[in-house]
Amino acid sequence: MDIEQLEKKINVVFNNKDLLLQAMTHRSYLNENRGEKLGHNERLEFLGDAVLELATTDFLYRKYPNKTEGDLTAYRSALVNTQTLSETSTKLNINENLLLSKGESKDTGRARQYILADAFEAITGAIYLDQGYDAAEKFVADNIFHLLDEIIEKGTWIDGKSMFQEKAQEHSSMTPEYKSISEEGPDHNKQFTVGVFIGKEKVAEGKGKSKQEAEQEAARKGLKAKGWL
Repeated sequence: MDIEQLEKKINVVFNNKDLLLQAMTHRSYLNENRGEKLGHNERLEFLGDAVLELATTDFLYRKYPNKTEGDLTAYRSALVNTQTLSETSTKLNINENLLLSKGESKDTGRARQYILADAFEAITGAIYLDQGYDAAEKFVADNIFHLLDEIIEKGTWIDGKSMFQEKAQEHSSMTPEYKSISEEGPDHNKQFTVGVFIGKEKVAEGKGKSKQEAEQEAARKGLKAKGWL
């Protein structure tokens, strides 16, 4: 792990380097390195999650004075979900600096996404302890808030499955079904394609790194195809 390189990437220089080191330490690493004095990052993750939620909530509340609580909650969920945080962590080279067990380091699938998202939260918590709320809020703002425009444009803030089911029942009195169409790629990097059907009609297809992700995309495309958005 290169602390100095990581500090440059996240644009934060720590007073207490041990806080950043702990933020990057997964529980599995300590199981193989019993002599380490620092703990794992779960407590920092717990703290960082609260800081992240407050910073994001405050940003959305001020940016959208006329939006409902439901819309703001959906926007926040899209900004701080596992996929968004794990992709942001990857851009910040957090993946290359994580301290993991040999077994965990080989896993690059969904489990790694959770670890990367947790690490982002842990770093947020570490910054808060090291330099206070304003510095932690700036870290979140610099790396997360600009993603909102794309999230709104693509409609990824919408819970597509819930809305599609509601609309399908309203317009056709039928509950939609999701069927797997294909799975491609190795186990650690699969691409799923799922179709959403109303009766025998295939309304749309969606792709994703998990079946759930593909189903959500299929539902959102289905809403557009039916003119229900």
